[in-house]
Formats: sequence, C-alpha cells, structure tokens
Amino acid sequence: MFSMISYTLEEIAAATGGRTEGEAGLAISRVLTDSRTSVVSDSFLFFALTGLRHDGHRFIPELYQRGLRAFVVSEMREQYRSMAGAGFILVGDTLRALQELARFHRERFTCPVIGITGSNGKTIVKEWLYHCLGDSISITRSPKSYNSQVGVPLSLWNLDSSTGLGIFEAGISLPGEMKNLQRMIRPDTGIFTNIGDAHQENFAGMEQKVAEKLKLFYGCRTLIFCKDHQVIRKCMEQTPELSGVMLFSWSVTAKADVQIAGITRDTGSTTFKAIYRDSSYDITIPYSDSASIENAMHCLSLMLLIGTDREKIVTKMADLPPVAMRLEQKSAINRCTLINDSYNSDINSLSIALDVLNRQVQHHRKTLILSDILQSGKQSGELYSMVASLVHDKGISRIIGIGSSISENAQLFTVPGDFYNTTDEFIAGFSPEKFSDEAILLKGSRRYEFEKISSLLEHKKHTTVVEVNLDALVHNLNYFRSLLKPGTRTMVMVKALSYGSGRHEIAGLLQFQRADYLGVAFADEGVSLRQAGITLPVMVMNPEPESFDTMIQFRLEPEIYSFRILDMFHKALLRNQEIGYPVHLKIDTGMHRMGFLVSEVKTMCRELVRLKTMKVATVFSHLAGSDEEVYDSFTEEQIDTFGKVSALITDALGYPVIRHILNTSGIERFPAGQFEMVRLGIGLYGISNTNPGKLRNVSTLKSTILQIKPVLPGETVGYSRRGRPGKPSLIAVVPVGYADGLDRRLSNGKGAFLV
Repeated sequence: MFSMISYTLEEIAAATGGRTEGEAGLAISRVLTDSRTSVVSDSFLFFALTGLRHDGHRFIPELYQRGLRAFVVSEMREQYRSMAGAGFILVGDTLRALQELARFHRERFTCPVIGITGSNGKTIVKEWLYHCLGDSISITRSPKSYNSQVGVPLSLWNLDSSTGLGIFEAGISLPGEMKNLQRMIRPDTGIFTNIGDAHQENFAGMEQKVAEKLKLFYGCRTLIFCKDHQVIRKCMEQTPELSGVMLFSWSVTAKADVQIAGITRDTGSTTFKAIYRDSSYDITIPYSDSASIENAMHCLSLMLLIGTDREKIVTKMADLPPVAMRLEQKSAINRCTLINDSYNSDINSLSIALDVLNRQVQHHRKTLILSDILQSGKQSGELYSMVASLVHDKGISRIIGIGSSISENAQLFTVPGDFYNTTDEFIAGFSPEKFSDEAILLKGSRRYEFEKISSLLEHKKHTTVVEVNLDALVHNLNYFRSLLKPGTRTMVMVKALSYGSGRHEIAGLLQFQRADYLGVAFADEGVSLRQAGITLPVMVMNPEPESFDTMIQFRLEPEIYSFRILDMFHKALLRNQEIGYPVHLKIDTGMHRMGFLVSEVKTMCRELVRLKTMKVATVFSHLAGSDEEVYDSFTEEQIDTFGKVSALITDALGYPVIRHILNTSGIERFPAGQFEMVRLGIGLYGISNTNPGKLRNVSTLKSTILQIKPVLPGETVGYSRRGRPGKPSLIAVVPVGYADGLDRRLSNGKGAFLV
C-alpha cells in the first residue's frame, strides 16, 4: 500500500500507545500485515497480527532477512534484540495498534469521505462512484473489497496529499465491530446499500444487524438509503444517534428525495425516469438485473445530492463498467498464464495485482501490460517514477506500456519494456511468439479496451469449460483450518489434478496460503509440481519402484506401506547416496487397503533403525467410515489403535514423528483425533457430508447451447429413443457428454442445467 506521508517509529508509537525498542528514528511510508508479500524494504512497517490460526511474530526473522527493519509486536522475543538496525514498537494488541495508526493518519485529512456499508453491493457502488466522479477529482478508495477490521486501516493508509475524495467500504460479521471501523473512517456522507442474510447467524435478528451497521454513520452529515427497505428505514427512525444526520432517500414505491418511475428492462439494459427537485432525468444503465439497478440508484442519488451536471450523470450511468470482484486467471497462448485485471488502473490496485502475479510460481518470467493510469492526482513524472519503482521492486521481468503518458515516461523503467501509444498500435504489432512460458498481468483503465488484448492472449475458447473459483477454495481451506487446534498442521491432497480442479494453480495457491504438505497420487504429478515451482513437501501416495530415482531427484517423499516397498526404496537411496531421506509410513488400522499391519510394526521399526537411509517424516492411517454416524464406534477404535501404534513407532525410532489420520469428514466430526496434522481432501473443493452449508462451490461446468428445436409428442430424443416428451416441447442441444465426465445416469430428466 502506498502513502506519500511518512512517520518515524517514534511518532507511530505515540499514535498507537506503544513503546519503542531499537531504532526509533526509522522512517515508515508503507504498512504490511501479510508476510507473503513478494517484496519488502526498510520503508515498510510490519504488524505481527495474531489470531486463532496465525501468529505474525513467527515470520519476523524471515522478513528481517529479506530487508525489513520495522515491526509492531505484542511480545518482544529474545531473538529480536539481536537484529541489528531493527526497530520495534511493543503494544498490547497489534490489530488495535494498526487501527489506531489508521485513525491517526485519517485525522490529518480534511477532504470529504464517503462510507459505504450493507450486506451486498458495497464494492460495486464504490467502483461505480469512482467511474462516475474520478475524472473530475482525485479519489482514494478501498482496494478491491478491503472492508474488514484489517482491510479498512490498510485502505485508509492510502490517503495522501493529492486525495480530493475518499470512498471506503465497511463490512462486519460480528456485533461490536462497526464501532472500530467508524472511529477510523469517520465518513461525512454515508451509503447504506441494503440488508440481507450474510453473517445472520452472528446476530440476534435482522434489526440488530441493521443497528450495528448504522453505527458507521454516527456523526455523518448525510446518509443515502433506499426507502423501500422497511427494516433499514424503521431502525433509522429508532436510532437517536442519527437524529442530526440528514437522511437522503430514493424509492420506487414511496415518496422520497429521489423518485424512480417508469422502469423498463430490456435484454442487458434498463431505462427509468428519476425525479429530483421537480426535475426529471431519463437514465439508461447497461444492466437489467435487480442488484445492478439498486447499486446504480445509490450512485445516482449521490451524484444528484452533490449537484453533478445532468449531462455527466446521463453519460456516466450509461457507461457503468462491469466490476471484476476478483482477478480472473486463465490459460493463455504458448503455455502462459493470463491474469486479467483490466477493469481499472491505479497505483494501489496495481501493487495488489502484482502480488497476485508473483504468486504464479509455475512461471519464472513475469510480464506486466499496463495502460496509462488516469485521475491519479499526481504529476506524470512523479506517478510513473512510483510505478517504475514498484515494477522493479516486485521483480517484474518485462513491462508493456500502452498510452501516451506512460510512453513519454518509458525512460524511468529499469526493466526491459515496449511502449505503444494506443491499444490498436499494440495489436497491429502483436506476434504470439513474443509470449511464451510466462505469467502475464493485464492492468488497464477501461477506455483502453484491454479485452481486445485478452482475446488475443487467451487460449482459443472451448464451448465447454470447468470454471474454478479460487476465492471459494480459500474460503473452504479457512473453514477447515478454523476447526483445528493451534499448531495442528495441514496436508492438502492435490492428487488427480486436484480432483479435476487443476494442478499447478491450486498447488500454487496452497503454497501461498502456507499449507504444510501436499499429497499426490503418483510421482509424475509431483514432478509436474516441482517443475511449476512448488517447493512444499510433497507426499506420493502410490510410489512405483520405476519412479524412485525420479522421486529422489525431485525431492518427492514416498508413502511406505509394505516391506517390499521399504526394501526397494532403500536400494534406490543407496544408489543415489542418500541418508536420512524423508518417508511416510502408512499403518492399516482397519481400512484394509495399503499399509503395514499392526502386527508388523515392531519388525518395520527395527528395519528402519537398521537401514539409516530413511527418516520417518510422518506416520499415518486412513479412516474407513468417518463420514457415517453408524460407524462412529469403529472410527474411534481406529483412532485409538493409531494413537497406540504411532506411540510405539516414535519410541522405537527415538525421534518425534508427525502423526495424521483425520480426513475431511474426520476433521469435522472427530476433533480429538487431530494429532499433529490432518489431511484435507475433497472438502477443500466444497464437498462435505457433515456441514455442506459452511462450504462454497469451487467448480462449475459451463457450456453453450448449440441448437434449439421443437419436439412433438411421439417423437424421441437421443440414443435408444429413451427421451420421450409427453407434450410439445423445446429441446436444447449442449456440446457436453460422457466424454467430458458427465455421468450418463444423469440423462433422461435425472440431471439439470441452469440456463
């Protein structure tokens, strides 16, 4: 995150109520909470946040080695005092300190600030306001959906001397959280988008949730809302803290400041009449869904409130851009990966997007295609000096600049680059062979029509695809992590192309999310991961003797499940002159597939001690019926047997060994069996027999309709004439079948597509 204003550690300590140790005079211009950020420097200040599943203090030595020198901590560990040149601020609560620093920084600015909350639509309303107003005023806004207890202070840190308007989101999931966000944001104008069921389980009722969200607007001058949301309207009337706030409403059904009439929806667009102060506005927006119409009304109300010119309102509303809620990642030509973030461009979102680019560990080469950055509020030279520094610091291999302004400043970039005045100029000189085996980030303002470049770089589209939602996958991972005791490790299974979801992309994301181990079925899967830049330990569940030498070459760790495999891998290690190579012992506690029998364990341990070529990294077993309540007593017997056998193994070997027996359903249903690690498999991808409502869908099969035709009664459809409509019907032909993995048992009315 960028901030043109810098503070010394001493000033920050005073603002946060902390105490300095070490170098108190260090100058800080950036704040950091995620140790995985690709590039750090001595201008960063790292907040060591702690929680149930993480402790930022663990990563301070690593960050120090990478060049970071300033830290906010809630405990001064002895090793910190030996870090020469480092400065520390000791506080009681690092999250609270981050928020106090954001509040201190916010108080330095008198520019107007808009605060947005609600169950849905916050990010889209924010981005559409940026689109509508950004060409006449310099706007600082929340990056992406940064609206949490951590996201809001990081967003506010972007306020600088050029900011003419701030627009910030605020989201809560628990009572009491909005008070913290209000103290930081202190909006002059508020927008309450709507209220829905999100996080409802944490509130006594809808009224309590509305009342909590309304706390953002205590002290506001004006609050914009839809009068048709009765519960919001009622709660506002019953909240004395809003008595001094001017309420500015819009409505379709009730009398309001902005009256909406004559709504006409067409395919992909909506036209309506807005009446404000006896003036009529004929508005068309390029969307027809109800959510987009509601979001557009909030933006229209804000523009009418501040007196925006009629022609500008009509023009901007007709051109509301689609808002990418997450970065799109696609396969591209010549074995490239394309990351499309071309709906907007500014210095702060560029920094975030470059971090995503750097996570593509399957490619060493990284290319940025960047348009002119518009409405930055900065002089051209100053702006592109910052961009050039960012590109250099993030380790980007090549830049392709498109636009007159970035081209005029091409000399500022130290990495190889090509520059074009227009997108059409780039396309005219496009050669596919210039892109190969690299990760490509598209980052551009909408007017540059980077969708044309995306079309050139993407693989030729198939009509049938499986779309994988990486945000949903991270959600599922965090759900299962929330069920674990502190310190319990996670092995994630990525066998069989991550259950059909893609191998490299999923593994790269898991590596970024700090999974402890990956599990694959066969050695060639592990080799592909290593070739794609995955450095996590990888367990191979079905090691074949023919692949042992390759496994050793690529540091893949085999499952040892029999004396035969033990002996053959020992010989392979001797050939490769390896001692103490990590292996994983599988014990059969009742599944009766692969694994040493309990009666074989003592002999196995004697062999391992004698051979010395191997060191046991983990010992594990597999549950046979953890997802079915009828087998709970058997599952508990398995866990008990495993605990006793693994203790024998540890005693015999003379060193600690990681133990794991719980699979996805075991994690949810048998917390006492966590031991030192668990194995997460199909649950990561959204499948759970226990709590399906807690998980998000990861994969969606999408196709297109090739033909629509009528079928009369008596006529049949498909093989063996089994499709027999009983009435005149329309059928749609979709190019997907059993060759694509669609089970034939879903035919003849048993399965369904959503059109």
